[in-house]
Amino acid sequence: MRLPFTKYGGALLSTLLAVALSGAFATDAWAQRQTERSRQKAAAEKQRAGIQQKLEAIKRDISRTESAKEDAADTLAESEAAISDANRALRDLDAEQGETNTRLQDLARQGAELEQTIAAQKKQLGKLMREHYVAGNEDRIKLLLSGDNPNRISRDLQLMAYVSQAQARLLESLRGNLAQVEANRDKVENAQQELEEIAQEQRDQKALLEKEKARRAALLNSLSSQLADQRKQASRLEQDEERMSGLVDRLTRLIREQAEAERKRQIALAAAKAKAAAEAKARAEARARALAQARAKAAAERAERERIARQNAKPGAKQEPLPAPREEEPVIAEQPRPVEKPVAETAPPPEVTLAPAAPNGAFVAMKGRMGAPVSGSVVARFGGRRGDGPTWKGTFIKAAEGSEVRAVAAGRIVHADWMRGFGNLIIIDHGGEYLSIYGNNQTLLKRLGDTVRAGETIASAGNTGGNEESGLYFELRHRGKAFDPAGWVRF
Repeated sequence: MRLPFTKYGGALLSTLLAVALSGAFATDAWAQRQTERSRQKAAAEKQRAGIQQKLEAIKRDISRTESAKEDAADTLAESEAAISDANRALRDLDAEQGETNTRLQDLARQGAELEQTIAAQKKQLGKLMREHYVAGNEDRIKLLLSGDNPNRISRDLQLMAYVSQAQARLLESLRGNLAQVEANRDKVENAQQELEEIAQEQRDQKALLEKEKARRAALLNSLSSQLADQRKQASRLEQDEERMSGLVDRLTRLIREQAEAERKRQIALAAAKAKAAAEAKARAEARARALAQARAKAAAERAERERIARQNAKPGAKQEPLPAPREEEPVIAEQPRPVEKPVAETAPPPEVTLAPAAPNGAFVAMKGRMGAPVSGSVVARFGGRRGDGPTWKGTFIKAAEGSEVRAVAAGRIVHADWMRGFGNLIIIDHGGEYLSIYGNNQTLLKRLGDTVRAGETIASAGNTGGNEESGLYFELRHRGKAFDPAGWVRF
């Protein structure tokens, strides 16, 4: 008898054929499928759109209130912002590439382990079918009609059942592993497609970066004399300071509004929870009172029945105690609960929140222990004169172009954009209405709404915004007012 071999061998061949066919169509399917990376990037960009519109409105409002003429640095704005974006994109792509390569290595290891498992299972299945084939003349019907020893027949039938069950389990496990191989192949193809996307984006960003660097160099050469003249004008410095103060005031007001809205929302939620808890407690107490009354009534009725039974009993007869009635929990009609409208959520619509990532008081607790935002030499300090112009509202640290700029404390990015007079600018909210400001950066490595840790790299130093020297302009502000960072940061 050779039917078992044909049956199971056909099932195995069918499984392998199905896997092969599905693999043949996998490439076409992936060509039409969007990668997970692309979907995540689209969702992140959509999330940032709302708050970016608010900040653009703030910048337009500041520009409308200015009487300043066109600044030579404005000509560099688009090029410097593009260089910052290209550098940040290259840094992000490098990080993505590393993560994707790590994922590919893990998938390759898992694939190799699955292949080994499948090979062992195929070998085991082949051995089982071979043994079944060699001893194949003894089928169940023949055993039952053989007239042999019933004990031997029963034992042989049981052994055959065990072998069939083992074959079925092995086939099921093999099919599962083959499905895992296919899923692993899909993930590998997805990761490889992501790597191709990353490589293409890197090539595009590098070409854009070189183009913008050449453009900025040409602009600097043509504007050098105009920039030098404008740097000497005290009115320009005053306008830069007014522009910064205006931006900070509007950001502070926006942060306060969000904080107040969040506070009201939390109060409303707490009130709704307290009301619900009070109602639940009142219902539980009412139910307990009703249950106690029902039990008291049941006990009184039982006592009355016992009294009547004693009166009706014959003299001298032995009185059996009445069985205690079955005590059932009474059904208590609950008052219909009024339909309440849900508490209005006053949180903003899906967008990047400006609420600080650090609790109030955390920034003050770090006073005197904060590290310098960049490695370099301090060439201008808070309160010093800027030629014939206003005093310095912050500190300028001379540093090599590309030096890492680090957050002095934990917080959330509430501004990450180019600004006249300050170039590529980052502002971090640390809670308690404390802000730290980082200007003249070559590249902004963080985006609006990102949370940062103390000491985390957020930018690279440069000379954007028409600055003569490469370095970092750094400020600390509380409630919109600049104060000396010397007692707070270890320069």
